[in-house]
Amino acid sequence: MSVQPVQFVRLMRPHQWVKNGLVVLPLIFGQRMDDPEAWRNVALATVAFCLISSLAYILNDIRDRDSDRHHPRKRHRPLAAGTVGVGQAQLLAAVLLVIAFLLGWLVNPALMVVIGLYLLLQVVYTLGFKRVVLLDVMCIAAGFVLRADAGAVAVGVPISPWLVACTFTLCLFMGFCKRQGEITAISDPEQARNHRATLAGYSPALLTQLIAISAAVSMMSYLAYTISPLTIERFGHDLLVYTMPLVCYAIFRFMLLFLQGRYHDPTDLVIRDRPFQAAAALWLILTASLVVWGRDISQMLRSLAVSG
Repeated sequence: MSVQPVQFVRLMRPHQWVKNGLVVLPLIFGQRMDDPEAWRNVALATVAFCLISSLAYILNDIRDRDSDRHHPRKRHRPLAAGTVGVGQAQLLAAVLLVIAFLLGWLVNPALMVVIGLYLLLQVVYTLGFKRVVLLDVMCIAAGFVLRADAGAVAVGVPISPWLVACTFTLCLFMGFCKRQGEITAISDPEQARNHRATLAGYSPALLTQLIAISAAVSMMSYLAYTISPLTIERFGHDLLVYTMPLVCYAIFRFMLLFLQGRYHDPTDLVIRDRPFQAAAALWLILTASLVVWGRDISQMLRSLAVSG
C-alpha cells in the first residue's frame, strides 16, 4: 500500500511534542542556563523524547485502531482510518526507537535508561494499565515525570524530589481533565466504553472531584517548593513564591475550560488558548529571571527596606 508522507507525520502526532517541553525545566531550576553544553544536551534529549513518545503513540494506535473507530475524532487517525498499514507503522516505530536511543547515548548513557523506562511504562500502559481506572491516569503522570527526569540527567543535575512531586501532581490534574474531555466528546455511554474501557468507571461527578483535588495538591506542592528552606538556600532568596498567582491562574483556567467542555484534549488547550499561554509564558520568564537575578533583586529590596 502506497502511503503519503503526511500520513506518517500524522501518525507521529508532532502536535503532542509540546509535552516534551518539560525536559527543559531542569535547565532552568538547575541553574545551568549559562552552559552551552547543557543547552545542547537538553536539545538532544528533547528530540529523543519527541521520537520515543511518537513511538509510544504508534504502539498505542496499533493496538487501539479498532476502538479508535468509535471516537468522533480518533477515527481519523491513520491506522484507524486505514491510510497507514500496521507493518508500515511498525517499521516507522523501529526507526524511531533506534534514533531515540542513539541520541540518548550521545548525551549520557544514563539518559538511555530513562528513555528505556519511559518506553517500558508506555508498553505496560498500552497492554494493560490503560484499562484500569486511576492507574491509567497515574501512568500518564509518571510518563511526564520521566520527561522531567530526562532533562535533569541531560543537564547533569540531581533529580529533585520537588521536581517529581510537582510534575506528578500537575499531570494527574491534566490527566483527569483529559478523561473529562473524552466523556464530554462521546455523549453515548456505550460508545464511550467501546472507545476506552476505563471511561465506564469515571463519572462526571467523580472526575470533577478528582480534578479539583489534584489541582489543589499540585498548587500546594508548588507552593511548598517555593517556600522550602532548601529552595531558599539554593537560590539565595524567597522570591519564587511570587510566581504562585500565575500558577494558580493557569490551573484554574485549565480547569474552567475543561469543565465547560470547551476543550477535549489538554494539548489542544495548551497550543490554542491565548490566556493560558500568556500565563505560562509569564511564569516561565519570571521564574527564569528570578533564578538568574533573584539574589540581586532580593538584596536590592532588603537595602531599600533598610534605607526606607
